[in-house]
Amino acid sequence: MQLHIDPGSSDPIYEQIRAALAAAILSGELASGEALPSIRTLARDLRVSVITTTRAYNELVADGLADSVRGKGVFVRAQDPDELRARALDRIERSLGEAVDAARSGGIDDATLRTMLGRRIEEER
Repeated sequence: MQLHIDPGSSDPIYEQIRAALAAAILSGELASGEALPSIRTLARDLRVSVITTTRAYNELVADGLADSVRGKGVFVRAQDPDELRARALDRIERSLGEAVDAARSGGIDDATLRTMLGRRIEEER
């Protein structure tokens, strides 16, 4: 699995790492029980500090997506399908709220926003 980070992004690097790994876990790309790359290896590969990767992994553990086993590493936690759906719905609700807020502040009407959402859905098929 390749992680891509954008040093120029407004999102902190640890959050970009966390988000990429969370997406891979939630999509099933990383299976339950699978070991994540070691903190040091990931830091070296991404050319970031160990502190950055440690924070990203700690966030995954706090989110309930991974388990840290002392001396062994960090592993993908088994996910309950109902919990996954609830998390996905929560993320969607937040994202849609942000989209509506951005549309309102930008003077974009509801029809245009609906068209944009429909186009995005079609692009993902």
